[in-house]
Amino acid sequence: MTSKKKSSPAHKVAVSATAKENVIWNVPNVITMARLVLSIAVFALIPLQQFTAALVVFLIAAGTDWADGYWARKYGEVTKLGRVLDPFVDKIIICGTFIFLAAEQNSGITAWMATVVMGREMLVTALRSVIEGSGGDFSAKWAGKIKMVVQCIAVVASLLVLRHLAIYKDTLPVEDWLKYTLIASAWGAIAITIYSGLEYVMIAARKI
Repeated sequence: MTSKKKSSPAHKVAVSATAKENVIWNVPNVITMARLVLSIAVFALIPLQQFTAALVVFLIAAGTDWADGYWARKYGEVTKLGRVLDPFVDKIIICGTFIFLAAEQNSGITAWMATVVMGREMLVTALRSVIEGSGGDFSAKWAGKIKMVVQCIAVVASLLVLRHLAIYKDTLPVEDWLKYTLIASAWGAIAITIYSGLEYVMIAARKI
């Protein structure tokens, strides 16, 4: 007569956690995928000069970046796919929006700024793959999180300026507060982007 071996509570918790990690279509991942779709909409709206719509969609997309992370941590729905997909989509929306804004006259975002933003993301992604591939920790730092916020402010300011110019053309100048907000946020975004990139390089140099 064979006896059935009972699983311990710890084993059941471990199995449950592993099962959750392997789930693909949970709420946080669906939100992340929705953010990817929204980012594509932003890329389509900017060249069409639909700056008001692009601004609204971008703000919704940026808001979901907080929502999916909060949900995943609160309800224990952090997955392997989510850990890869979430930062990837963040890079797509920021890099892509900077690139499309750089193509617009009077956007306050230049091609070299978009190149710096994109170059930093590519560098950090490469360093992360090397460090985490060897079992090291390469989690996000505060400078990287602040960078995202300042970049989003620069995008919003740029879209507001473009919206104003599209509506009023040369009949009403852009207000000074908006003009200086765009300049400050664009240059601030580049400064924190470079600083954040260097911070990750120094961390990687100690681990490699």
